[in-house]
Amino acid sequence: MKKLLLISIGVALLAACDHIAEGDQLIKVDDIQPVQTSKNVLLEDFTGQRCSNCPLGTQVIEQLKESYGERLIPVGIHSGPLGFKGTPTIKGLATDTGDEYYNHWGLEYQPVGLVNRHGAVNYTDWAKAVRDEMSQQSCLTMSVSATLAANELTVTVGETAYADFTGQLQVWLLEDGITAIQTMPDGNNNREYVHNHVFRAALNGTWGQPFTIKKGDNLSQTITQSLDASWVSDNLSVVAFVYNDSGVEQCIHAEVQ
Repeated sequence: MKKLLLISIGVALLAACDHIAEGDQLIKVDDIQPVQTSKNVLLEDFTGQRCSNCPLGTQVIEQLKESYGERLIPVGIHSGPLGFKGTPTIKGLATDTGDEYYNHWGLEYQPVGLVNRHGAVNYTDWAKAVRDEMSQQSCLTMSVSATLAANELTVTVGETAYADFTGQLQVWLLEDGITAIQTMPDGNNNREYVHNHVFRAALNGTWGQPFTIKKGDNLSQTITQSLDASWVSDNLSVVAFVYNDSGVEQCIHAEVQ
């Protein structure tokens, strides 16, 4: 009787395996696609060489970079009433494009930042804003590379989408290691202050270019730019990000090679 029972169970199992509906069959792990990915954080630091509190904002950024590494992408946008465009003998870092951004966002003081473009945030609150944004997910992954040859910069940006997205693609050029005057918290001017991740230029227009991607698509764009003679090529990097009215969806940073 026991043998007959075991045989019956085995036959039933084999029969069940023979009749698994196509939709119920196992799916290979390789066929499973993610629907979201971790979101990097763009911190637009609106700063100025005549801003005595701006070095305090820089200290906050340095601390945040220690915590979050490459997932935090700071950009120092010298602009506004405390920005300085320089004289024939004193180097200035403010730009007309930076002023346009400062005025567009309706900013009223410095240092102040945009964290993935979710409104103005005082530097004393950057840590919380960045931490909150780090927990968010994105429907895009991005890649970027930048190469320099014969004074011409070539930037290639790539995107993969896990959902449809429409907005703008923006590519910026940054420079590190710039020694230039800076007003310090004690009111003194430090002529040997080193400025990093300084916004230099928008490589594809002030507000970028229209960008639309469908779920499952892989896109790429190539942008070229001649370098200004005042930029130190060894210290240059690029930031690429996509955004819309809901904020920055994803961003990425790479050194110029």
